[in-house]
Amino acid sequence: MVGVIATAPTTAALHEPWTLLLEPGRPLENPFLLDPPALRWTGPDGDRTAEGFCDHPAGAAFRARILPLVPGEYRWSCAWLGETVEGSFVASGDGNDGLWRAVDRHFENARGPVWPNGTTAYLMAGLSEAAETRALDRLAAHRVNRIRVSLTPSRQADGGRWYEPQVGHRDEFTYFYGPWPCARPDSATDPGWDVTRFDVAYWRRFERLLTRARDRGIAVQVVFFTDAQEGPNYPFDRDAEDPAESRFYAYAAARLAAHANAEWCLTNEWALFRPDEWVVAKGRFLAGKDPYGHLTTVHGHGHFPFAEEPWCTHALYQLWDEHGGHDAMLERVRATTKPVINEEFGYEDHYPGPWGDGRVAPARRWETRLKCAWEIAMAGAFSTDGESAASGEGGWINGLRTDSDDLLKGRRAMREFFEAIPEWWRFAPTGERTLRHPDGRTIAIGEDGMSGTLPAK
Repeated sequence: MVGVIATAPTTAALHEPWTLLLEPGRPLENPFLLDPPALRWTGPDGDRTAEGFCDHPAGAAFRARILPLVPGEYRWSCAWLGETVEGSFVASGDGNDGLWRAVDRHFENARGPVWPNGTTAYLMAGLSEAAETRALDRLAAHRVNRIRVSLTPSRQADGGRWYEPQVGHRDEFTYFYGPWPCARPDSATDPGWDVTRFDVAYWRRFERLLTRARDRGIAVQVVFFTDAQEGPNYPFDRDAEDPAESRFYAYAAARLAAHANAEWCLTNEWALFRPDEWVVAKGRFLAGKDPYGHLTTVHGHGHFPFAEEPWCTHALYQLWDEHGGHDAMLERVRATTKPVINEEFGYEDHYPGPWGDGRVAPARRWETRLKCAWEIAMAGAFSTDGESAASGEGGWINGLRTDSDDLLKGRRAMREFFEAIPEWWRFAPTGERTLRHPDGRTIAIGEDGMSGTLPAK
């Protein structure tokens, strides 16, 4: 019987995945239930380990990856199926933006401090790849550098679940996809997930999304679940530890951690379906599978009890409208030493019935969203927006829009305002809707409420 066949490149690009291909040389019954390849390496920045993953429905190909963070030689060995293979490669090049890191109360990547200009595109992986490319090109043109994308989407017949029924299935968009094979791919309510296996074609497609985003300078928050309180969106045991769920997190880390622009969100709105203890356990588990220390957090509501957990890099809140404005965010900024983001404060033109105080148009026009973002900034926090879905294209649901750029233009100007200020990251909130640098410089909101001023010291 043929043993394991290993194929590995001897060069790699800095901040891009280096991939080892492993072919087992024999049939495997369910390759996704096997112990994965165990990869170890020594590089210029020390020793690390990672797991490999199955990349073929029948197990004909496994892969293991390294993300080189610094240039130089990497010596590796990989143990699998009772055999060990080894080799080396050299990483070089200028690299891309690299990993995002939480540093004090702000974020940095390989190029230095970065102001997060984020938007929401939960179901971007449901777009055709041509539509996805158009969406990313448009976002990048407005200097969006961070998007929220679901790994397990909210499986729906249309957007009516969020009071956006006009966003339906069409040639370039679907709600029907996910990380596992399913018996009933056209069912919104009972897809019949097989969580003992993974849909390799979907994972490859998600990786292409990550790569396209990386090439445009966009980091992707990988949201493991959206609307997990609904059965089709969370196919695991809700009352006990489920080995299939652990395999899901481990597989995601093995496949995606070598993408420098990925960050982890354990789930959207954990409190709707799982207790705090579940979040802590999953955060610790995922951190143990990620050799690079990607940004890791969880999305909730007005409370965030995880800021002191070692795996948690920053705090995420969901506080809508003025409830998530300056005063509310200042209180939360002062409660931690880590970066704080109001990740959801009411999407543009989104009026979901009783949610969010039952507001009606025009309460969430783009101007009000931008004013909220500036209020949040004056508290020393960051914000993530979501564009209108009113046209039916998708907006915050999938990241696709063509009818208006007003919100993106305003947020682009906001990012450019801050990044033009020397040491913008050292400005701290005063409690009076201003930010002050240790040297006395002060940032205030402009008279229109949608811009900033930096008066002479």
